[in-house]
Amino acid sequence: MERISRREFVRVSSLITAATVAAACAQPTATPEPAATTAPAATTAPVATTAPGATTAVEATATTAVSVYGEAPMLAELVASGDLPPVEERLPENPDVCPVVESVGKYGGTIRRGFKGVSDKWGPTKMVRNNLTAFALDISVRASLAESWSINEDGSEWTFNLRKGTKWSDGSDFTSENFMWYYDYVLLNETLTPSFLSQFATGSEVTPSVWTAPDDYTIVFSFADPNPLFAYKVIGHQNPAFRPSEFLKQFHPDFTEQATLDALATEEGFSTWDLLYADRDWWYMDETCPCIFPWKPVNTLDNELFVIERNPYFWQVDPEGNQLPYIDKVTHRLFETPDVFNMWIVNGEIDFQYRHVDSGSYTLYKESETSGDYIVSNSISAGHNGLTINLASQNQQLRDFFGTLEVRQAMNLAMNREEMNELVFDGQGTPRQYSPLSMSPSAYPAQANSFIEYDPDQANDLLDAAGYDQKDADGYRTFPDGTTISLIIEGTDQSGTTGEDATLLKVSYLEAVGIKAQYKYNERSLYTEHYESNMVEASSWFGDRTVLPIVTPSIFDGTTTDRPWAGAWGLWRNNHDDPNGEEPPADHWIWTIWNAVDAMNIEPDEDTRNELFRTGVLDVWKDQLPSIGCLGEFPSYTIVKNGLVNYHAGFPNDDIVKDEHLQGPQTLYWENPEEHTS
Repeated sequence: MERISRREFVRVSSLITAATVAAACAQPTATPEPAATTAPAATTAPVATTAPGATTAVEATATTAVSVYGEAPMLAELVASGDLPPVEERLPENPDVCPVVESVGKYGGTIRRGFKGVSDKWGPTKMVRNNLTAFALDISVRASLAESWSINEDGSEWTFNLRKGTKWSDGSDFTSENFMWYYDYVLLNETLTPSFLSQFATGSEVTPSVWTAPDDYTIVFSFADPNPLFAYKVIGHQNPAFRPSEFLKQFHPDFTEQATLDALATEEGFSTWDLLYADRDWWYMDETCPCIFPWKPVNTLDNELFVIERNPYFWQVDPEGNQLPYIDKVTHRLFETPDVFNMWIVNGEIDFQYRHVDSGSYTLYKESETSGDYIVSNSISAGHNGLTINLASQNQQLRDFFGTLEVRQAMNLAMNREEMNELVFDGQGTPRQYSPLSMSPSAYPAQANSFIEYDPDQANDLLDAAGYDQKDADGYRTFPDGTTISLIIEGTDQSGTTGEDATLLKVSYLEAVGIKAQYKYNERSLYTEHYESNMVEASSWFGDRTVLPIVTPSIFDGTTTDRPWAGAWGLWRNNHDDPNGEEPPADHWIWTIWNAVDAMNIEPDEDTRNELFRTGVLDVWKDQLPSIGCLGEFPSYTIVKNGLVNYHAGFPNDDIVKDEHLQGPQTLYWENPEEHTS
């Protein structure tokens, strides 16, 4: 498959139209059809009555006396021995039919991947997590764990109909009770949720939604305001609106004696019960925790080899009625340095992975394709390379410095993007600010190209004019009090990576115009501690979420706080009670962004929503330059072992679509599964 063009993105831009927010009609029963390479196109109408790309269910047609559905041989053996119910009793009455990009597959085998420890949880999580809705292969939205949905006229009430008979991985029923328990005992519990999650709220004041369950298979979300994009807040790997309640009750004081719970927390190394609960709430920290994923954990993520195995109760089937997944087992092997991971790749020990695959090592990967028995699959990355400066830093002198527009203009003009692209990235990137990709319906060249020329002379002039014209004995510029301007750039890029190389070049560019800087590597958990405490002065971690930024504007509005350009302001926006948060000045331009995002979130009209994003967000970024964007539109590389089927190049890798997992890892299969059992 060729790379998806901008025309194709525009064609499916109904993803962010009123059709997206309209009612999803119940799925008709249909006879399974041959696998298609794309899902049904989205349906649009002034007042839409169907959801985009709604899936159709399999109509089981008995082929044997045993079952109308196919299942893995290892599960069939358990059924035959009486250790597992028949497959038709394990599947919902109307299973979700998952599209495949090439063909119906074969059962068996193992996929091997790498990870960097518990702080790298999103690699395994993006691979397994499913939700009420999902992206179809044409980037439209379809019903998934939900069988269908409907909404009221203004989009303030969403009703999801669950698939009757869906089960957790332990065989217990998945019902609306799992949603209501999460709502009543977690979201409304001020110890567990001090500030109601914005994901399930509306308005600038984060007004909580109200949840009700008319019956076991219906869940209703009622909002104080229109919420036309809610289908994207319960999609893919986003925080699910449900929990395995029976399992989690043992860690909750409303269901377990407080003394017993406190003793358990102490025994497990936690100071309070809520920390124990938060730990067990993660699917990978207790292998006995039920899940609804294609694979369930065998051990915990703090092991050197994290193993997940087939879930016999998984609720999806392929277009011929075979229960998914095809692959028996997935392993994640711990590595500490990029060199070790690259060695595994070239030795043929990684079967399917985009995460941590370094574009700067492309030549190494390509030269080793034959010996490693893999291909380097080429897609496009939503990620950008740049420098995030904290405009609400704890350091008041840096806050004043970064808060000066001429300083931000100068820092941008100091960046030699063309040189960086050639020296570090072999010319693979495109000089640009952090901006929607060119293929995105929200592409805006005027903002992408703002202040990207290399002009150190003008940069020096701007810094001088801004009042930072004095220098110390070493030639570095000084603050008005005579102390040296110096900033620490924190990041998670280790030694020898292109990320570190690019950051060190940025340091040199800043120093060339008199700004002292240094790069400091932090392991991700420490970096997380720092940004959550607003301790980061500047960061090398930059931006993605540029495929569908109207759906995920959280980097543009400063609320993705690990890219902390808004620092304390972003923390406050997320939670007014955050002790490290701070309300911005009333006349600051960040309010223009926030007001536009608030308006976008309740606006059902596509054209109006797009205009709000352009004028209220992108124009502000064009003029105010909140961050120092350098390069973007990189190719992204996924290592795919020869013989692994149902993955095509060309799909964008971005957080919202689960990166390389957009096409459905549950549909991957080996041509010769018996050769991949390690």
